[in-house]
Amino acid sequence: MESRGRGGSFQGRTAESVTPSDHDLLRGMRDGDEAAFTALYRRWQGPLYRYALRVSGSPALAEDVTQEVFMALLRRNEGYDPSRGELSSYLHGIARNLARRRIERERGHLPLGDEAGPDDPLADLVRRERSDLVWEGILGLPLHYREVVVLCDLQGLSYEEAASAMGCAVGTVRSRLHRGREQLGARLRSARPLPATEALPRMTR
Repeated sequence: MESRGRGGSFQGRTAESVTPSDHDLLRGMRDGDEAAFTALYRRWQGPLYRYALRVSGSPALAEDVTQEVFMALLRRNEGYDPSRGELSSYLHGIARNLARRRIERERGHLPLGDEAGPDDPLADLVRRERSDLVWEGILGLPLHYREVVVLCDLQGLSYEEAASAMGCAVGTVRSRLHRGREQLGARLRSARPLPATEALPRMTR
């Protein structure tokens, strides 16, 4: 395949055992490279599914949101501007908007079900977290606190990345995260005392 620009084609780069960046994959996708889109999907399908699952409590909703994120990316693949932030923030922002609309339409978080089949690679995650009081506590938070706790403490986004995904100021993220953690801590303390070695999830930087 003829190379495109100084970086060459996506397939050419992968042939040289170079791990392509998100920007490389997006450029390849925009050039019609199906392999680039497949690689981008495989890279972000898991994190986006986990975000939607954690914020909604519904494997079925999480699966729908994940598919819709990538359909949206295909429909408006020129909408992402690398100069305005990382692709992770952009994708999480789409997932956040989709999940929020579904959750608000269905009036609150949905109870966890058994929609994740036995062959689902994320089924173990669902089963492990379903019985965790932290998981239940997060689902009980108001949505505007729940989503920032999930983005920062569980998805590992920085304050800046979360702010970009949510379309708000960094100060808003800090404030909501502080209040969300306070409310989560209160819920956990009312449910059962936490062992001395157990702590609330913190942001990984």
